[in-house]
Amino acid sequence: MRIIGGKNKGKKIFLPVDKNTRPLRDMVKESIFNLIEHSNKFNISISNSVVLDLFSGSGSFGLECLSRGAKFITFVENYVHALEILKKNISMMNAMSLSEIIENNCFELINDKKIFSNTFDIIFLDPPYKYKNINFLIEQIIEKKILKKTGIILIHRHKNDDIEITSKLNILDSRKYGISKIIIGN
Repeated sequence: MRIIGGKNKGKKIFLPVDKNTRPLRDMVKESIFNLIEHSNKFNISISNSVVLDLFSGSGSFGLECLSRGAKFITFVENYVHALEILKKNISMMNAMSLSEIIENNCFELINDKKIFSNTFDIIFLDPPYKYKNINFLIEQIIEKKILKKTGIILIHRHKNDDIEITSKLNILDSRKYGISKIIIGN
């Protein structure tokens, strides 16, 4: 696993050794960033964006955003083994001043409006495939206005996932890459 673009292009990142964390594959990550940078379906730029990376794992998505010029990343992770790797990756990229880690469960955290006093340009939602209640998170993001009006939510799921995404999310694009499905909305 590596950073695929920007100032840290080519730098390898550490991954958890257990199977409880599913890293975002380089091919999928590259496709997401190409879509964000070149699609006319939404008007968002990674450069100078404020990003919320929910279920951060190793931090691959957020660190890629920082490498491409994002202003600040909020990582949210509560799995202890992933947190160790996340902290190591942030330190290795010298990104401590451009990021924060919230060590909490996303489902509990989303109810705390004080935590999210800022709004985000990009929210990356990558829960374990076994989590079926992602609509709760999406609806809370929308209701609490955590996403900027021009922002996007990126949802990473398994390509065979049969969860119907809440109608409260305006789906702008949906793509399949290998075993991954990416849904982009606002």
